[in-house]
Amino acid sequence: MTQQERNGLNEAAEISAHAAGAVRGAIKTGKMVSGAAKGAAAAGPYGAAAAALWTHRKAVAAIIAGLLVLPVLFIMLLPSLIFGGLTKAGVEGSPDTPILNDNAVIVENINQISQAISDLLEEGQEDVRARIDADFTASGTDQKEIINPYESSPTYNANRFIAMYCAAKNQDYTSISLKDMEDVIRKAKDALYTFASTEESRTTTVTETNTDPKTGKVTVTETEVTEIWKIYTIVYNGEAYFEDKIFALSDEQKGLAENYAQNLSVFLGDGMMQGLLPAEFTGLVSLGDIRFSDGAAQVVYYNQLDKRYAHKPYGTDDIGTYGCGPTCMAMVVSSLTNETVDPVEMARWAYENGYWCSRSGSYHSLIPGAAKAWGLPVQGCGKTEGQRIADALSQGKLVVAIMLKGHFTSSGHFIVLRGVENGKILVADPANYTRSQQAWDLAIILNEASGRAGAGGPFWIIG
Repeated sequence: MTQQERNGLNEAAEISAHAAGAVRGAIKTGKMVSGAAKGAAAAGPYGAAAAALWTHRKAVAAIIAGLLVLPVLFIMLLPSLIFGGLTKAGVEGSPDTPILNDNAVIVENINQISQAISDLLEEGQEDVRARIDADFTASGTDQKEIINPYESSPTYNANRFIAMYCAAKNQDYTSISLKDMEDVIRKAKDALYTFASTEESRTTTVTETNTDPKTGKVTVTETEVTEIWKIYTIVYNGEAYFEDKIFALSDEQKGLAENYAQNLSVFLGDGMMQGLLPAEFTGLVSLGDIRFSDGAAQVVYYNQLDKRYAHKPYGTDDIGTYGCGPTCMAMVVSSLTNETVDPVEMARWAYENGYWCSRSGSYHSLIPGAAKAWGLPVQGCGKTEGQRIADALSQGKLVVAIMLKGHFTSSGHFIVLRGVENGKILVADPANYTRSQQAWDLAIILNEASGRAGAGGPFWIIG
């Protein structure tokens, strides 16, 4: 890169970072951005910064990281979906007002994208069911049963879909649109789901009743009938699989996609990206068997960084970095049932049942899904229901929470709320034993919980 290019790039980064910071603050407070920030439309410094930063995106990684804002969301590819695009950045009916400045439009765009992905996944389910029907017809078996864990609620990470699509477009950011993303995914919808199958014999008793018309005598005949059943289980292939099979990402693009998804999750505050930073991943010696008995419920404590679990697999990731979800549910199940389930077993179960999300942690649906699988009552709970949470804890129930950046995490992180003591909340943090020995103000937990959690969160009352 020439010195002239470098100077222009630094100027573009400074302009875009200023606009991004102003817009981000305005969105949070609901205020209008300044006139200078309004110039961040496609025809103004925003467009120039976008082109410069995208052309030299590798070189500005350090600049972007150092600014501690999220210009990548506004400058690279994600805006074309989240904010309406670089070339059509105006709010409908008010072309001089950038979508960046309208929180309602941003939320509407995000919901529209998420719904589109959900609809595409339904098309994928129709496709896999058709393949199952064809397989059954050719199998020569008598009956079939289809087990579909996603029938009532599809499991997916919308941020990862957006990020993969944007990364796949490479430098062609002007062509990005929701319709184009839908077309790309629809062409490969057979890659969204696959199926596994087994065969088994099932014997049933068929009862036949006959009445003699002359004598009126009733004869009951029971016959055993054996049929061969084919049992199908629908499997969601997962975003890591889609990187190759749908979006055909290079290794470089996979890295970009991961960064985009992380930034988007932070910006939206949805807690979809759970993972410890290298500085946070400090392996522990074995903590041994620990039980907290100071709350209404005695809690079996597990730590994802414990040497017994940290480097064990969670899908193709490890429990230490990405296993807060399974570790929390291992604590819940071991505490509220007669079964002891450690993080390794829970991580295996979560992976086998489709709750693991590559390099992101766990889908939020892991929490209610695991609770139900172990026969535990579970109810979702919102951020405004502090009294309900406190009451549940006082009754000996446990509450799993998905937290955002703050006292408990720098990204997204599941923790267990385990009791109330002197008006404060006791927690079991799967990544920090010290925090688990402290009592916390409920206000901190409510404020730092995810505002856009899925599957009924950000709190789940269990027990």
